[in-house]
Amino acid sequence: MKRLVISLIVIALIWYISIKPSNDRDWAIDQALLPYAKFQGDKVDVYNIRNFSYRSTDDFDINYYDKTFDLNKLESIYYIIEPFGNIGAAHTFISFGFGPNNYLAISIEIRKEKGENFSAVKGLLKRYELAYVIADEKDVVKLRSNYRKDPVLVYPVKSTKEKRRQLFVDMLTRANNLKEKPEFYNTITNTCTTNIASHVNKITPNKIPWDISLLLPENSDALAYKLGMIDTELSLEEARVKFLINKKALKYADDPEFSKKIRQYD
Repeated sequence: MKRLVISLIVIALIWYISIKPSNDRDWAIDQALLPYAKFQGDKVDVYNIRNFSYRSTDDFDINYYDKTFDLNKLESIYYIIEPFGNIGAAHTFISFGFGPNNYLAISIEIRKEKGENFSAVKGLLKRYELAYVIADEKDVVKLRSNYRKDPVLVYPVKSTKEKRRQLFVDMLTRANNLKEKPEFYNTITNTCTTNIASHVNKITPNKIPWDISLLLPENSDALAYKLGMIDTELSLEEARVKFLINKKALKYADDPEFSKKIRQYD
């Protein structure tokens, strides 16, 4: 009996190791098209920027566009948190500002097949590929605040011109790599927040130490605040009130200056 159990475990391990990630699956519509970038000195051409127009979370008009960004005009970085569910669950992503109303968001997500939904357990079992969704804020921010009805906090990040550029280029380079060599998402080691931390630590070694909030990122703003990464003189509690954008996202949902308006503070 013992030999049988060991044999079954070995077979299961061999099977698990043999599973390989792929970019060739029947993908959900919102993740069917992978983004990529081409670098030309101080300019970068970004392709397949998602900009869906939503009527509900599962009813939308499909739209993508390509755009050229001047790295010399990269002015700001924002750390965005979408708490959901319970026990500290949240989605986190980064948005890069190239001017008052010119933002590009990079959201690290599972790449869903049609009919799939997120499961933390399945995320441990090679059930999802990893995707870098590059999108307009009118898509990824408004989807979460206005249609999923989750709280969305948009925190300005302290940064230098050099570090902003390095982070943006590094994240785009990883998106390019995933287009050529897919990876599996992993609920512990390869998530939205762990990847953001890895990008930051690649640029500034040991900037973000390991913390439980990397796995349960609802309170990852507390870690960022403690590390002096959030650009504010407010207390954390005051910052959470100031940078919650849901009311403004609803008010300015159809405003051409949506990104600018959700950053206007009283």
